[in-house]
Amino acid sequence: MSKLDPSFYSQIKEILLSARNKVYAAADFAMVEAYWKSIVEKQGGEARAEYGTKLIAELSAKMTLDFGKDFTVANLQNIRLFYLTFPNFYTMCGKLRWSHYRLLMHVDSRQARQCYLEECAKAGWSVRQLERQIHSFFYERLLSSQNKCEVSAEIQRTAPAEQPEDIIRDPSFSYR
Repeated sequence: MSKLDPSFYSQIKEILLSARNKVYAAADFAMVEAYWKSIVEKQGGEARAEYGTKLIAELSAKMTLDFGKDFTVANLQNIRLFYLTFPNFYTMCGKLRWSHYRLLMHVDSRQARQCYLEECAKAGWSVRQLERQIHSFFYERLLSSQNKCEVSAEIQRTAPAEQPEDIIRDPSFSYR
């Protein structure tokens, strides 16, 4: 009877977890791209859509039948806001998920939003960690700090490790 070498198993486990993370991230970013390209881009990128809320309601009803309950009027309006907040797809980051972008859309300052986006991608913040940093004014603390490295290091010490299961719960909309 052979005994499984723990280090061998550990290596296999790490490979599988890494692959799972890559698949989750790729799937979620593909959905982010689909959201970005959806409603507003197909309407010519108009900030104020001429089609009004009646069309959004009709689109919501039809998409809910075809794709499930996540395509409510409010979610479609979030998709519009997403496009208007991030008009250049090339500036977006494949490391962030839809839930990250939903938080970032509500950061008023373009500079602060970009800072959060970059820090989040660089440090691998979870959605919960990004939300905590926005609410604790990380950007403002970083700007006013003499020691920017210490402010960033503080965040890493308080960030909980993200599990693969946390990455995608629903490929359409993730509301963590």
